[in-house]
Formats: sequence, structure tokens, C-alpha cells
Amino acid sequence: MSVLDPDNANPAPGGIGFFEKWLSVWVGGAILVGTALGALTPGVFAALASLEIARVNLPVAVLIWLMVFPMMVNIDLGSLRQIGARPKGLAITLVVNWLIKPFTMAGLAVLFFEGVFAPFLQPQDAQAYIAGLIILGAAPCTAMVFVWSQLTRGDANYTLVQVAANDVIMVFAFAPIVAVLLGVTEVSVPWSTLLISVGLYVIAPLCAGALVRHLLTRGQSHTEAEAAVDAFTARIKPLSILGLIATVVILFGFQGRTLLSQPVVIAMISVPLLIQSYGIFALAYGVAWLARTPFNIAAPCALIGTSNFFELAVAVAISLFGLNSGAALATVVGVLVEVPVMLSLVAFANRTRGWFPDARS
Repeated sequence: MSVLDPDNANPAPGGIGFFEKWLSVWVGGAILVGTALGALTPGVFAALASLEIARVNLPVAVLIWLMVFPMMVNIDLGSLRQIGARPKGLAITLVVNWLIKPFTMAGLAVLFFEGVFAPFLQPQDAQAYIAGLIILGAAPCTAMVFVWSQLTRGDANYTLVQVAANDVIMVFAFAPIVAVLLGVTEVSVPWSTLLISVGLYVIAPLCAGALVRHLLTRGQSHTEAEAAVDAFTARIKPLSILGLIATVVILFGFQGRTLLSQPVVIAMISVPLLIQSYGIFALAYGVAWLARTPFNIAAPCALIGTSNFFELAVAVAISLFGLNSGAALATVVGVLVEVPVMLSLVAFANRTRGWFPDARS
């Protein structure tokens, strides 16, 4: 299955078109390779996993940089002031992420682990998995949204505003929502994880992208500037795709032994996550369609509500329940489920591009 728009599946400059076209196949292979390598060479992946600051893994951070950098170069900071004229996409994103998503995730977790799967689990394990899913559902994505938006050719400026708005709200709303849904009196937000993640994944590549864009476009007309940016991003696009594939290998390698040792539990945790992911996407995408939102805004606004801020979720689960807890395992499964699910949604979005008005209309 191709993740590209089927009407525009020509190879990109730099020879990566073939790999882009069949990205889902390469990611599937990366999942198998990562799982196998993680099981066969656990010491290598343990060493990679230890390279972190405040639960933010540095090798993964470098790879995410490679993935998001082309889109950061495409962001025109001067045009951000025009975003207010198109509020529908941002409104959909914020309502779905903060008024719907955490509560549907909690409801699905309770339904499956206090109902459907309860006869097969110890009660304390079931409660731990519920807690992990709740934490994951309350943490909307920051970095990978730029990758999914780029794969749908989303509006780079609008995606940045959506991510920034979510990050600001997260500072104030994440802990209270998690505390209420978990029934605890206080949730300590790992500020170092939150701030370092935003700094590494958003602010630093944004600044680098702005600098490169300035160097590419200075002294040129608007048409020449856009052509220069397009040519540059086409040249570096192979690094973005390779970064995504390498990230999948590492993430699945980190959990290779867990995947093979607890397949039934992981499958159980995956069920509510899959229903949540596809359901939230369908809701946001459907509302965007009803609101006649242009595709380059509708696709990112639906995808941003579907993916999760897994570094924050894992850090909170570990701080509340411990490294080897069921809650931590549930957040990790969320990471593993997300990539193939998001690629399938990117493919669906690209194939339904014609359902939405063009941004220029």
C-alpha cells in the first residue's frame, strides 16, 4: 500500500520515489527487523536506550530531526499571522484532543480491561493497563505530527500552530485530566521530559529550518524563493524517509524481547488503542469534511488527534507506577501500535484527498 497520493506518485528528485511509494512495506520490514534484532542483540539496544536525557532518547531525537527538518524548512514564519483567518482546523484539533480523546480512551480501557479481558487477567494487572492507556490518551503528539503532515502534504504553517497550541494547553491541562481520570490526588508532570522534548523536536529544528529557509530565499522573488525551497526539500527528502525507517527499527528493537515474551498481553492492549486511533481519526476527519475544511488542513488536524506524545506518557507512567509496571508497558505498546496505524491513516487520507476542497479554492 502506498502512502503517497495516488494521483501524484512520481518519483521525487533524489531517487527516493520508489521507497516513498512503498513506505508501508519498508516500515513493515523495519518492524520485523527491529523486533528480531532486539531479541537477538539486546545489549546493543540497551546501550542505545541508555543514551537519554530526562526519558528523551537521543538517537531517536536525531532521527526525528531528520524526519521533520524538510517540513520545518517549508514553514514561512511570516505567514503565521494569517492562520487566524482559518480557525476551523485548529478548533477541531483542540476539541478532539482535550474534550474528547482522553475520555474515550479511558472509557475503552475500562470497557476492555474491566469487562472483555477481565476473566483472563489479574485485577491489579488490568488496572495497571487501564492507567497506562489513560496517560497515553491524555498526551497529544508533538514531533511525529510533522512527519504525518508532511506525508499528506499538509500546510506546514498550520501544522506548527496546531502543535504549538497543543503544547501550551498541555502545560496546564495534562496533569489535571490524568489526575481526575486515574482518581489520584496529584500527578507530577516530568517538566524536564516535556520541555526537552519540545525543545529538541520543535524549537531546535524550527530555528534550523528558518535559518536554512532564509539562506535559500534571501534576495529572491516569491516565485524564485518557493522554487528554491522546493528543490532543497526534495533533495533532503531521502533522509526523512530513512529516518522514519530507522526510527521504527530502533523503537521495535527496544521492545523486541517484550514483544516476543508477552504477545497475548500486547495484543490485548492493542485492541482499545486501535479502536481509539481509528475512531478519533474518523471523528476529526468527518467533522473537517462536514466543515468543508481544505485537505491540507483537514488531514493534519485529524492526524494530530490520533497520535500521542509517547515520551511524556512513558515518563509519567514510570514515575507513577514504576519501570516494570503494566502502566509503563501499556504506554510502550502505544508507541509500537502508532507507526503502522498512522501510516495506514496517511494512506487513507491521501486516497480521499478529493473529498475535500482545495486550499486554493
